[in-house]
Amino acid sequence: MVSVIIPTLNEEASITGVIGIAKKCKLVNEVIVVDDHSFDNTVSLAKQAGASVIMSTKLGKGASMLDGLLVTSNDIIVYIDADIGSYQNDLIDIMVKPIIEEGYDFVKSTFERQAGRVTELAAKPLLSLLFPQALKFSQPLSGMIAGKKSFLEKVEFENDYGADIGILLDMIQQKAKIKEVNIGVIENKMKQWQQLAPMAREVSKAILKRARLNPDFNLDTLQTTTMILDQMDIAVKESLIGLKKMLVFDMDNTILQGRFIYQAAEKFNFRKELLEIISNNNESFLITKMIAKLLKGLNVAQLIEVADGIPLVEDAIEVVTELKKRGYVVGIISDSYNFVASHIANKIGAHFSIANELEFSKSVATGEVKVLSYFLKTEQSRCNHNFCKSNALLELSNKYNIPPANIIAVGDSENDICMVKYAGIGVAFCSDNKLLNSIADKVIMEKKFTSVLEFAE
Repeated sequence: MVSVIIPTLNEEASITGVIGIAKKCKLVNEVIVVDDHSFDNTVSLAKQAGASVIMSTKLGKGASMLDGLLVTSNDIIVYIDADIGSYQNDLIDIMVKPIIEEGYDFVKSTFERQAGRVTELAAKPLLSLLFPQALKFSQPLSGMIAGKKSFLEKVEFENDYGADIGILLDMIQQKAKIKEVNIGVIENKMKQWQQLAPMAREVSKAILKRARLNPDFNLDTLQTTTMILDQMDIAVKESLIGLKKMLVFDMDNTILQGRFIYQAAEKFNFRKELLEIISNNNESFLITKMIAKLLKGLNVAQLIEVADGIPLVEDAIEVVTELKKRGYVVGIISDSYNFVASHIANKIGAHFSIANELEFSKSVATGEVKVLSYFLKTEQSRCNHNFCKSNALLELSNKYNIPPANIIAVGDSENDICMVKYAGIGVAFCSDNKLLNSIADKVIMEKKFTSVLEFAE
């Protein structure tokens, strides 16, 4: 019999149909949804559709794939993506037939659609150099695969966009008998351009990790791969240069209806220590360092759970979507932590996030934090603060070639004053800070962003 594993994250629109496709195959007696802590109705809909649901032990597709593998009861495993609404009814039969009837160990899917940009710009050039045998597979990054459990148990599951290529290369290294099958026309979500650079880096990292085990890997090879990655970064940056307007949000008490660190303090019982740090110190840089120590020992999943427990401003996603349609680069500048800011940026569909880098070891916070150079004072700084969001604003202005006059900044607190002041349009959002409200060009007192669209032409 066959087990179907479906990693998910906020796929309420398609999960019921995908589970239905899995159940159409008579050989399937186990459908397992491994959910990456969705905040929509994915989990409840998956249960209603008849799937077993487990929560991933760690954020990331690769971890979900491994978690699912560990709880399966069958010897043949199929992985399918949850965000596709156009699978053929006989998808699972197509995937498992080569294993059951033809003696193959692993099946990789190919399908009809526009070639993936990361595949063409990063994966294939690297594979041609390092693993030319993998180029016979037309879509090496496809996520719909099937395999014998005995082979999949020997795979190293990367915990990011490198998962799919890593599995393929590990199967090649195992000398598995591999077949590529066509599963028809697929209509899936195209990744936003801002996601391509991290995707390319993660895919490349998975390829390079395996290439370094090859005794023929040398300095010349490394230099060539570096050139390929540089070209990918250039392509992504050029795609955004044409956008000449920007809007940046603060995160805490702006996009989020609360402050992450205060919510974490309540959940993990360090509120007293937090208040002592804030009341006894005036230097933002020092406060940031000291607060990070309070998070030591907490893992990523625990901290993301805190962030997910703070509601977004109700129209944040809709307003960001509209801003992007109007040609805005949209991002977050926060003095919180990058793993939270990037998570929230993904939720609302923002192009980027800038925040301090909380350090982790094996997904557990070390208590150390790196303050990004974006925030630090330079010769171009317009204020006297050594550590300020306005410095990040100016850095972004230079990076995207967007003059500050064409940037809208939205914030709520004392730490946002300079950013709001030096933006072309500064917005005080539901703020009780009198100085911020007095220097802002616009003051919004209702917890909605819709009014931003009135002056974001």
